[in-house]
Amino acid sequence: MARKLKIDAGGAVFGPYSPGISVKDHIWLSGQVDVSVEGIEAQTRGTLAKVDSLLAAANSSNADLVKVTVLLADIGFYPTVNEIYSEWLGDAMPPARAAYGVADLPGGALIEIVCEAFRGCGGA
Repeated sequence: MARKLKIDAGGAVFGPYSPGISVKDHIWLSGQVDVSVEGIEAQTRGTLAKVDSLLAAANSSNADLVKVTVLLADIGFYPTVNEIYSEWLGDAMPPARAAYGVADLPGGALIEIVCEAFRGCGGA
């Protein structure tokens, strides 16, 4: 029988949820934000670093991502986020992705990223 396992890299959370969950090789990451820095570039890089940490804690990487959802406090941030996101992906096959402009994000964040991955599917 498959067991649900919590993925946690030790970061602060804003409520009663797990930063990530895995069942067998399926990984779900809750929305990640970085409000320790200001500006969309710094928050995007910080948020992606949190995603990296959680994926590593699950013995995975961004190469295994299959679906990413990006929430932006201002859809005008889209080009800047795309540039940083593309650099972060490197040579990995880009996952399916959606991006939305939203009215507000937790803690006053400018960006929140939600991910789904399958461990080992990226070949890395």
